[in-house]
Amino acid sequence: MSAPPRETVDTAPVDAALAGFFTDGTRHLVGAEHTRLWAALRDASAGGKRLRPMLFHSVYLALGGRQTDVAAQVGAALELLHTALVVHDDVIDGDTVRRGRPNVVGTFAADARERGHDAERATHYGQSAAILAGDLALAGAVRVIALCGAPPDSVARMLDLVDRALHLSAAGELTDVRLSLDGDADVPSVITMEHQKTAVYSFELPLQLAAVLAGAHAEHEAALTRFARLLGIVYQIRDDLDGMFGDEAATGKSSVSDLREGKCTPLMAYARTTPAWAQIRPYLVSGTADDDAAARVRLLLEECGARAFVEGLAEELTGEAREAVAHLPEAPLLDEWATAVTRGARAA
Repeated sequence: MSAPPRETVDTAPVDAALAGFFTDGTRHLVGAEHTRLWAALRDASAGGKRLRPMLFHSVYLALGGRQTDVAAQVGAALELLHTALVVHDDVIDGDTVRRGRPNVVGTFAADARERGHDAERATHYGQSAAILAGDLALAGAVRVIALCGAPPDSVARMLDLVDRALHLSAAGELTDVRLSLDGDADVPSVITMEHQKTAVYSFELPLQLAAVLAGAHAEHEAALTRFARLLGIVYQIRDDLDGMFGDEAATGKSSVSDLREGKCTPLMAYARTTPAWAQIRPYLVSGTADDDAAARVRLLLEECGARAFVEGLAEELTGEAREAVAHLPEAPLLDEWATAVTRGARAA
C-alpha cells in the first residue's frame, strides 16, 4: 500500500501505549525462557506501517473524537490483535521470516538448532513458541480494550466488536487453508474468505471502534462498516495481485510464495474457469515452483484474462466503497484511504 493519508502519520501515541503494555507485562515473567518469549512478541509487534491504528485514529478524529489517551490504547489493542493473527498465520503457512527477518518461529527454531536439535524438533519448538506468543497478544488486545478508560457501555460494545472480528478471522483463516487444500473454489467463495480473514479485523473493526468511541449514530457506523468491508476486500485483492505481479523489493513479498503454498486467490479462482487452468494447476499443486514457473504462470494469468478480471474487480469494489460514504462529512479522508489502498505494493 502507498503512504496513508497525511493526517494519520503520527504513531507515537500508539507506540508509547504498546511500550507501556510490554513494560507492564514484565511483572509476570517467571524465567529466562518466558522472558525470551515476551521479547520475541515485542519484536514481532515492531515495524510495519501501523495501518490499523492509523486508520482507526484518523477516522476517530474526523468523527470529532477527542479522547486521545483512550484512542492510543485502542490503537495499541488493534496492533496487538494484528500481531497475534500474523504470528499465528506464520505457523499456519510454515513461514520462518517476516519483514526480512526471522519471525517468532524462526527465532526459536534457530535457538533449538544452535543447541544441537534436528530440524524437525527445532521447527516444532519454534511453532510452539509462536502459538504461545500469539495467544499472549490476543489476550493482551482484549485486556487493553477492557482497561482503555472509555465509558463502560462503550467498552462493552468495543469488546463485542473485537469478539466478532476474532470469530470471523478464525473462520476465514481456516477456510483459506481448506480452499487451498481442495482447490475447487469459485471467485465469490474466495472473496467471502478474504472478507472474513482480512477485511473484518483490518478495516471494519478499526472504523467500528472509531464510531463507537466517538459516539457516532448507528446509520453512520453502518456506512463506515460497508466502506470498510469493500475496501478491506480490495486491500487483500491488491495483496494477491502484488504477490503474483508485484516487485518484491516494493511489496516485501516473494513472487513465488503464493504459488508454492497453493493459495486459492481470486486470480486462481478465475483461471480455473478458463482453458489455461490445465497448464496452471500443475504449478499450483507441486509445491516446488521456482522463478521460472512463476514467470510462466504470470503469463498464463494475463493471457486467460485473470489479471484483467481481478484488477477490474478491485476497481469496481473501490468505486462501491467510495459511494457508500460519499454523503458523510469525512468522505474526503476516506477517499484518501481508498486511493492509498488501491495503489497496492504494501507491507503492513
